[in-house]
Amino acid sequence: MDWFTAPAYWTSRLVFQRALAGLYLVAFLSAALQFRALIGERGMLPVPRFTARVPFRRAPSLFQLHYSDRFFALCAWAGCAVAAALAAGLDSRLPLWGGMLLWLLPWLLYLSIVNVGQTWYAFGWESLLLEVGFLAVFLGNDEVAPPVLVLFLLRWILFRVEFGAGLIKMRGDACWRKLTCLDYHHETQPMPGPLSWFFHHLPAPAHRVEVAANHVTQLVVPVLLFAPQPVATAAASLMIVTQLWLVLSGNFSWLNWITIVLAASALALPSGAPSSVPATPLWYEVLVAAVAVLLVALSYRPVANMVSRRQIMNRSFDPLHLVNTYGAFGSVSRIRYEVVIEGTADDVPREDSDWREYEFRGKPGDPRRWPRQFAPYHLRLDWLMWFAALSPAYADTWFGGLVERLLENDRDTLRLLRRSPFPPDRPPRFVRARLFRYRYTSWRELRETGACWERTYVREYLPPTRLAGVAQRS
Repeated sequence: MDWFTAPAYWTSRLVFQRALAGLYLVAFLSAALQFRALIGERGMLPVPRFTARVPFRRAPSLFQLHYSDRFFALCAWAGCAVAAALAAGLDSRLPLWGGMLLWLLPWLLYLSIVNVGQTWYAFGWESLLLEVGFLAVFLGNDEVAPPVLVLFLLRWILFRVEFGAGLIKMRGDACWRKLTCLDYHHETQPMPGPLSWFFHHLPAPAHRVEVAANHVTQLVVPVLLFAPQPVATAAASLMIVTQLWLVLSGNFSWLNWITIVLAASALALPSGAPSSVPATPLWYEVLVAAVAVLLVALSYRPVANMVSRRQIMNRSFDPLHLVNTYGAFGSVSRIRYEVVIEGTADDVPREDSDWREYEFRGKPGDPRRWPRQFAPYHLRLDWLMWFAALSPAYADTWFGGLVERLLENDRDTLRLLRRSPFPPDRPPRFVRARLFRYRYTSWRELRETGACWERTYVREYLPPTRLAGVAQRS
């Protein structure tokens, strides 16, 4: 069937596949390096405890069948290896069915991780990676030209990501409609980047332009993805530029990068297709058509949510994360709060005790320490600490476990931090948490103090706490 394939997107497919494999690699690396403290056997939210109460049908995962830290590490590092092989183009050296199976493997492994990851994996970009990764299985390799149906479905995902985010903003916080949200957002976003301070200090008219451009890109431009070329390429290019602006202004894990990857699949690049391509196998055409019908049917609930006045953000409607709803920052915080965790070796905790602060890798702490760029790598604990500062309810399930592990000088937990103030063999006697208000310094304050943040004590977040059953030293 001539209509079934689009040879003109041969290069676009290649760029999409290699970039997506790179994002898979980042995701698996994040899992491999952080899981023990978060969801491991001795983690804050252990997988075995989760699988004991949640059945397989609600959260299908290899770890429902068996879990050990060693098995999880094997799966995560295997995912890294497969992703690296895909980035190197191994799928193109295999027969069509072999390449499809190779793309299916990281999807199955990452689905297994996300479905037991609990609150540490409750981010929209996790489901987005799975939804896009599932479609990548059917995009083909050098034996066939890119299927039109899969290319259309990739644009459909991109449309829902951008248009859904635009709608949630217009329906949510009034500052989006007043064009004032970016007066606050660069300062209060979950994890600022090295340039966020400068973005915050742009003139107010520039912030208005930022918001207006965002509305155009998210509410108007997505419709043009389905227009003929070169209009679709222009629309996708504008989305890429907008996402690169967001990459520069903050740390949003791989959300921006996977949106860029999706947009790349819509670009009309120089074809690069070989002069002769084998005929598309009938079994492949039937399979792709069946998958397309399934995904279009499953799109009913995300579309119904998107047009609803009670639109919700970042929700999966099936346990396989095949079709999801997306959105970000339906409301914007006006004030930045941070939870600062401190420990002391004193036997009796007093206000004048020697309290030493734990330093996180990404979240603001020391006012003089400038934020670093981590995205697309995801610092899961740092992100959840931002939510914990918004409300203790967000941290009910894991914050106590974090404090307990700090009191134990747990090696895996300390690896998630930038620095612990206590030597490995001398854990703190007490740990406490305090809530501070953070704001960016002005240009004058930056010159005078060298600090990019100014912080003010608000209240006690957690009183001095020690391990149960530990006797006080005399």
